[in-house]
Amino acid sequence: MIGDVSRAEHIYIVCGYTDMRKSIDGLAAIVQQNFKLDVFSGSLFLFCGKRCDRIKALLWEEDGFVLLYKRLENGKYKWPRDSDEARQVTKQEFRWLMEGLSIEQKTAIRPARTGEVC
Repeated sequence: MIGDVSRAEHIYIVCGYTDMRKSIDGLAAIVQQNFKLDVFSGSLFLFCGKRCDRIKALLWEEDGFVLLYKRLENGKYKWPRDSDEARQVTKQEFRWLMEGLSIEQKTAIRPARTGEVC
């Protein structure tokens, strides 16, 4: 199915600001050149501009790229701006981000690591 982001193996957000005028080739170049990630891996790459009210998502499917664009009519995304890095996020963090929440939820119960005892 076209643009089925639930099939993405990994989800990466590109922290900082991205020029939202970039198209598929420009966004793919950022992923490959700046972050040395495989844009053909089936991962979802998310980009956000300075206004924080629109995002672009880049996803490789078996036969080509899908470029998704979303503009919020009311509100802004809580986008990490701390550095120019591609940060891998969980599906839960992705949901929080799409709901207008920060991916840094302080009260969320995090998954336990095996072998750790309180």
